[in-house]
Amino acid sequence: MSELFPRKQVMGFVYSLILTAAAVAVYFLDLSFTVGMTVLLVTAFLQAGLQLIVFMHAGETEDKGAIYTNIYYGFIIALVTIFGTLLAMVWDMM
Repeated sequence: MSELFPRKQVMGFVYSLILTAAAVAVYFLDLSFTVGMTVLLVTAFLQAGLQLIVFMHAGETEDKGAIYTNIYYGFIIALVTIFGTLLAMVWDMM
């Protein structure tokens, strides 16, 4: 019967709750801006990775290399867009 229990999904849910509690703790502990943003960014990326791997089953197919390559590509495009916008609009470097 233990092989029928979705242990991986339950543990993923528990880890999601822990990461959410850590993110909510930033508000209640009144941390400084730098520490708070660092904690929020780390928990956000860990939460996104957890969701992709555990709940969306990103690594359980035969073409998992292509899936991870597309994820990395999307991440790089997002970073280029964000930092390009910051360079042009906020830091006035263009």
